[in-house]
Amino acid sequence: MRIIPAIDIIEGKCVRLSQGLFESKIIYNEDPLEVAKMFVDYGLQYLHLVDLDGAKNKRIIHYKVLERIASKTPLQIDFGGGIASDEDAKIAFESGAKQITGGSIAVHKKDLFLQWLSRYGSDKIILGADFKNEKIVISGWEKETEESLISFVQSYKKEGIKNVISTDVTKDGMLEGSSLETYQELINATNLNIIASGGVASMDDLYQLKEIGCEGVIIGKAIYENKIDLKELSELC
Repeated sequence: MRIIPAIDIIEGKCVRLSQGLFESKIIYNEDPLEVAKMFVDYGLQYLHLVDLDGAKNKRIIHYKVLERIASKTPLQIDFGGGIASDEDAKIAFESGAKQITGGSIAVHKKDLFLQWLSRYGSDKIILGADFKNEKIVISGWEKETEESLISFVQSYKKEGIKNVISTDVTKDGMLEGSSLETYQELINATNLNIIASGGVASMDDLYQLKEIGCEGVIIGKAIYENKIDLKELSELC
């Protein structure tokens, strides 16, 4: 199972939110590059980088942060937040992203998302399947759709998607553990590379996610609040 630390960006700073609420913002570092270099120092290889301002404004904003981290570290970066056009996707890849994640666009502009899948390939395009009460949520988690998590992911499996990042919005930033049952159901129903996100609070959570077959896990607040030690993560990797 891949260990993927997260850096969320607001106003160019490394922050964390709780349940996606901007008013819950906590700034952990003024310079995201410093955080990324710390991950490298502990032997981590991957990074989940999210442009929260981009998600709110429906266009990529912090591509310069992506560019700095990609050019100054060996981290393999998946980038999301505000990628809503061909130009946004192009900018993200040119700025150093190895993969990009599309969530809202996969609901609103399915044809465009499928064009990306065809153009860049399934190894570079990740489906963002964030959910609340088993329903897909979009637009920076502000809007709940009627689309069920499993049927949504299954529909994209038919189109050739291989990698899925799925965040339980109710768990994100709460340090209350992951939605193991939901991820187990999703893995069983799709047999895709499911990357779990939201709620991870301990090493036990990681072992449980690995046991049920998650391909990767994204860890954010648990690192910044010292609930999970980076040395332990390094040893697990």
